[in-house]
Amino acid sequence: MRFLSQLLRHTVTLTLLCSTVLARAETPQQIQAAYESAARAQAPGFAASATRGNDFFHTQHGQEWTCASCHTGNPSNPGKHVVTGKAIQPMAVAANAERFTRPDKVEKWFTRNCKDVVGRACTAAEKADVVAYLISAK
Repeated sequence: MRFLSQLLRHTVTLTLLCSTVLARAETPQQIQAAYESAARAQAPGFAASATRGNDFFHTQHGQEWTCASCHTGNPSNPGKHVVTGKAIQPMAVAANAERFTRPDKVEKWFTRNCKDVVGRACTAAEKADVVAYLISAK
């Protein structure tokens, strides 16, 4: 019981830390740094990786879709939701200057899309890696 109490306390602390740092972020790099900082709280020495982010973006994680299912294999291209057909602006920061500039939207879409792609909430490390990849994508 004590372990669960400590785990819950650490989870709440981590969530608050990430929320506080993320709320002040205004650039893609600051958003990535906020997720990276939250991930480091769980795994000291963590550093975001565009390579891991690329792998995550293009790989199935036990669900039917990948990120690329809607956002295309090239995140510099516009995508389309596979069910609704709704157009999606490019995910790559180089192709869409509005990407990763609004922390509330970033978190909203990670929350929604991770459920579809991973079947759970994404970790701070996964988010940091994906943002690193989309910052680096040309």
